[in-house]
This record gives sequence, C-alpha cells and structure tokens, in this order.
Amino acid sequence: MRTLIAAVVLATTAAFGSTAYAAPTSTPTSSRYVVSAPAAIDTCALSSLPSQAANTLALIHSGGPFPYRQDGTVFQNREGILPDESSSYYHEYTVKTPGSSDRGARRLIGGGATTDPEHVYYTGDHYASFCEVDEDS
Repeated sequence: MRTLIAAVVLATTAAFGSTAYAAPTSTPTSSRYVVSAPAAIDTCALSSLPSQAANTLALIHSGGPFPYRQDGTVFQNREGILPDESSSYYHEYTVKTPGSSDRGARRLIGGGATTDPEHVYYTGDHYASFCEVDEDS
C-alpha cells in the first residue's frame, strides 16, 4: 500500500510540480468586493417608441383591462438594471409585437402607483436594457 501511495505522490509531483502537496499558506487575502453602481438609464421619448407602447401606457393609466394575464404583475428587477426599490415597486406590462404569436420581448415597467407610475421604463429586448420613458415627448 505504501508503494502505491508513493507512486501516486511521485506521479502527482511530476505532473503538477513540487507545490501540488504544499501546505496552505497563511497569506492574508482581501475580502473586499468591488460593486459597481448601476449604469445611468437613458431617457427615450414616448414618440420614439413603437406605437404599441403608447397604447399600453394608456391602458396603464386607465387601469386596464390588459390583454395578458401577466400584465400588472410585480416585476422583480432580478437583472438589477433599474434603480433599487422595494420588492413590489415595479409592475410589468406587455407592449404588443405585431405578428408575434406570444407576448414578445417588449415591455413597459411602471414604478410606483399602478395607474400613475412615478417612473416608466421601456425594454425592447426582454429586460437586457431599459430607457426611461418621457411621456411628454
């Protein structure tokens, strides 16, 4: 058995060098993490978005009815792109995509009151990026 162990140690040392079985060192390591702040979110004019975004925004302001059962549900901001808020602050709404057989990738995210959101964000790529909607332009 000792011969087998010696052979394994010799093979390991040959393959990985003499430090393969070195004792752990007590070199201090840093436990600090660098956390970058979320990038600033660009503003986009409502008039620059697909026309269906204006239709969805009108439904939000009127309280519905919405075409999809998921509309109005809590958006959890798992991507961390939008500003940090309480867990029930954001709600998502589908912006219809003509010719799509499903909900598509376009959404409006309302922050704050459900019918009069303080902030409205648009994503055309299913939460990979956002712009804050300027409803007055």
